[in-house]
Amino acid sequence: MAAILLVEDDENLGFLVQDNLEAAGHTVQLCTDGASGLRASREQAFDLCILDVMLPVLDGFSVAQEIRRQHPGIPLMFLTAKARTEDRIYGLSLGADDYLTKPFSLQELSLRLKAILKRSMPPVIPPATQPQTVQFGHCVLDFPNQRLTVKGEPQTLTLKEAEVLYLLSLHQNNLVKRDTILKTIWEDNGYFVARSMDVFISKLRKYLKADESLRISNVHGVGYKLEVSRPKIDL
Repeated sequence: MAAILLVEDDENLGFLVQDNLEAAGHTVQLCTDGASGLRASREQAFDLCILDVMLPVLDGFSVAQEIRRQHPGIPLMFLTAKARTEDRIYGLSLGADDYLTKPFSLQELSLRLKAILKRSMPPVIPPATQPQTVQFGHCVLDFPNQRLTVKGEPQTLTLKEAEVLYLLSLHQNNLVKRDTILKTIWEDNGYFVARSMDVFISKLRKYLKADESLRISNVHGVGYKLEVSRPKIDL
């Protein structure tokens, strides 16, 4: 199930969509204007964002551009009454994964979200074959809950962040090739996906900065290595 940011200024529709998604097992943060939606995207980790276009304070297109700048790999969907072809093309040109015009059925929304999440959130490896919690340095990664604890301080990761760190931690002190990461997690090794992965690596480095025993090194053009200079801690 996914953590979803929903930005919709029509409160009745917003609550209806929120209830429907939560009934399906997702967690949903509902914001009613663009500025609060953008603030939520900076303060919390989400797996997918659903944005109305015509929002108070800051419009949905502007919110999407800023979210894309901060989180290049996060899936975006627009919900809007703007059905013109030009608006749809512009929304998709911003990197949106889908564009659903109002009115719409909740069943159609659910099916479209399921398709987006299936494309964007493939599992790293079968959970039964690998540990759910991985330790390295002074860190513990609780993969199923996407929670990284660094020296006792917890941090919630997006699914893609958790997947990349999980894969590196399973092979700590060993090189993991770029193509392996891209094909395992994104199932794509194209240029733009590769650039997105580099952004995720940069964010993970920031998260791990407090632990001096850890370093994500880059072997240029080959891959990445999670270097651990101290033994793994015990639970």
